[in-house]
Amino acid sequence: MQNFDIKTHRIGKTYSKPHFFILNKGLNSGKPLLEPCSNCFVITTQSIDFRESLFYLCLSLKIGKYFGYYLKGSVIPFICIADTQSVIKAALQNFRVNKWEQKIKKLKKITVFEEDLKLQLKTISNLKIALIRS
Repeated sequence: MQNFDIKTHRIGKTYSKPHFFILNKGLNSGKPLLEPCSNCFVITTQSIDFRESLFYLCLSLKIGKYFGYYLKGSVIPFICIADTQSVIKAALQNFRVNKWEQKIKKLKKITVFEEDLKLQLKTISNLKIALIRS
């Protein structure tokens, strides 16, 4: 099993290793991101393939609400770095390689489909505005 490092992201810092970000504040805590934000962790890996696999593992953990159990705080919920790391490590120990590769392919297709639907909804909204203004 390959290793990964998780640290708190500092605004303006760049990373040379393959990496992605995980939101750590709000109700979307645990959501993996490709672009950094002010409230996120950075996960660095040794290879691009493992980064991609880990990204989709985190996405599936977020969708499955595995991070929700560890949310703390009453006004702005957040997840701490140790809890995030333990959830990811437990998931890495439990997944089967063959089934996981199939799930990654399906998640990629679903994500592309979701982006297409978002674009269609935005286009429909713009069409409504154009219709009303004309």
